[in-house]
Amino acid sequence: MKFPIASSVLLLLAVSTEAFVPSVPAARAKTSLHATVTDAVKTSDASSSATKDPLLIRAARGEEVERTPVWMMRQAGRHIAEYRELCKEYPTFRQRSEIPDVAVEVSLQPWRNYQTDGCILFSDILTPLPGMGVDFEIDEKVGPVVEPMRTWDSIKKMHLIDPPKAAPFVETALRTLREEVTPETAVLGFVGCPYTLATYLVEGKTSKEYLEIKKMAFTEPDLLHAILKNLADSIGEYALYQIEAGAQLIQIFDSWAGHLSPRDYDTFAAPYQKMVLDKIKEKYPDVPTVVYIKHSGSLVERMAATGVDVVSLDWTVDMAEGRERIAAGRAKAGLEGPGGVQGNLDPGVLFGSQETIKERTHEILEKAGPTGHVMNLGHGIEAATSEENAKFFIETVRNYRHPGQE
Repeated sequence: MKFPIASSVLLLLAVSTEAFVPSVPAARAKTSLHATVTDAVKTSDASSSATKDPLLIRAARGEEVERTPVWMMRQAGRHIAEYRELCKEYPTFRQRSEIPDVAVEVSLQPWRNYQTDGCILFSDILTPLPGMGVDFEIDEKVGPVVEPMRTWDSIKKMHLIDPPKAAPFVETALRTLREEVTPETAVLGFVGCPYTLATYLVEGKTSKEYLEIKKMAFTEPDLLHAILKNLADSIGEYALYQIEAGAQLIQIFDSWAGHLSPRDYDTFAAPYQKMVLDKIKEKYPDVPTVVYIKHSGSLVERMAATGVDVVSLDWTVDMAEGRERIAAGRAKAGLEGPGGVQGNLDPGVLFGSQETIKERTHEILEKAGPTGHVMNLGHGIEAATSEENAKFFIETVRNYRHPGQE
């Protein structure tokens, strides 16, 4: 892919307050992305792909599939040497995620290298915040930094997002990804959930204990609910925007809701997850949705009860038990069907031997069964993971067949 950097930078500067380096280095010469994809991927199911939805989408809907699909959370990023080289030319995260052609290239790297069944947009859960009246910076060492919002006056600047105005680069990137990947590959979008986004707004940065937002929850709950409602309204619109730009599945991340007690999850997280999910399903009922929460072992039934199509388990939950708990949570909430599951290999396993990777991966696949499962890690892939082992994991899943599968 060629990088028309000049036009992309002009677009970015028009919609972002981020101050980039004075000049953007010229892009390296690259071979055609299509030419680098293996013949096996390019010709796989060529005839059926014209009439079938991508494998991952069909699995997420609970349909019978020919094999279990696989991708990895955080698959695009630091563990790939190509990405680290790209960082030298585009040193800030917002350059890499908000210049459309750079974001597309980063998104395609793991798909091109590993033949993943999903290609997820390279972006960040905080990307839509400026469009809601909340500016942020990303410190390469500290992470996201936001001016803390802890008073009623401070939230007056929040407003409903206008996605095409706030993040046109997202639409450009998603449309390009749909053109670049094979028909059998699913293009994945994602959003951050209101509670997790609120932790950044209230804390001002990443936290270990989340004491400020918990203090607000217990002393000024109405203020926190106002923040959460504002976020839910905008995040729902942002998710619809991604679907309309080409995303075929939306994963919602409520990463820090795992720090809540079950009672507080029911009060401050689940209702706002459901607001986002309901908005998606009202307009696009056939687009699958996935929810992920880190350290969510105590919340599995509650996650399933939101009506999400697929619950993404972290590695602390046994896959067989997780499937039973998802089905139980849905049944208790009056929802039809057992629900889907994603995950859940411990990312640390990828530092082990290939024999160990294969054994642990097969164990999860066997427990998950042949339908309603999207194989993934139980959290994002670690930056120090070798590309060789990442590729081996993907190949192990792609080569596995349940009895009766082709």
